[in-house]
Amino acid sequence: MKLKVIGSSGGEFPGHNPPAFLIDDVLLLDAGTIGASLDEASQWKIRNILITHAHLDHIKGIPFLADNLVIKSRKQSVKVISISSVLVALKKNLLNNSIWPDFTIISAASKPVLLLKVILPRKLFKINSYKINAYKVNHSVPAVGYIIEDKKGRRLLYTGDTGPTGEIWKYARGISCAIIEVSFPNRLRKMALKTGHLTPELFLKEISKMESFPERILITHPKPLYRRQIKDEIEKLALKNVKILKDGEIYNI
Repeated sequence: MKLKVIGSSGGEFPGHNPPAFLIDDVLLLDAGTIGASLDEASQWKIRNILITHAHLDHIKGIPFLADNLVIKSRKQSVKVISISSVLVALKKNLLNNSIWPDFTIISAASKPVLLLKVILPRKLFKINSYKINAYKVNHSVPAVGYIIEDKKGRRLLYTGDTGPTGEIWKYARGISCAIIEVSFPNRLRKMALKTGHLTPELFLKEISKMESFPERILITHPKPLYRRQIKDEIEKLALKNVKILKDGEIYNI
């Protein structure tokens, strides 16, 4: 499983893109950035997008990808996949013919550009050779994290945005790599809890809920203005194989 970090920041700042992770060039995990970071050929390879929740920094690449597909008259559709409440929010508040055209009914060539696919938490579904489960996490809006398993049995866990939570950790067995959010430094613990996010101290408590430690943990979603503080506090935890992500990095999971 090849993981390319398109964006990994908890905000937008020069050199810092919102969350988007490309798996094996074809499956996108969240869509905070697409067109601003991927060339034309790379964009056309994307056929499925897994969304954790409907906040703008996790979906804002979708409208521009759809627009690019229409402009090029690509004969393809892209599936946008999540739980019902997330897709309803996406359709109502973004693809509503007011903020942006409704590309679920607009066609490029012969097919709708975007297809919305509803999934259920804790119900296994497949995309190509990937086995995927969604699990509810604790955020300020309805949200899920994902565990994705490839045909070799390698398992990737992605929390999306979450504060202290429970369910996803119960199923976090045999995880090869975990992408876990840490948005705020420890001194902003109250803000983190109020908004459904983690600090380094809260992160440490969360990973202790797993039966076994992943081979690698990658930290995502630090607020750009606090990145240095968060990095220092993560390093003070003295955990092996834990690092903060940078946009553009590629990992073999």
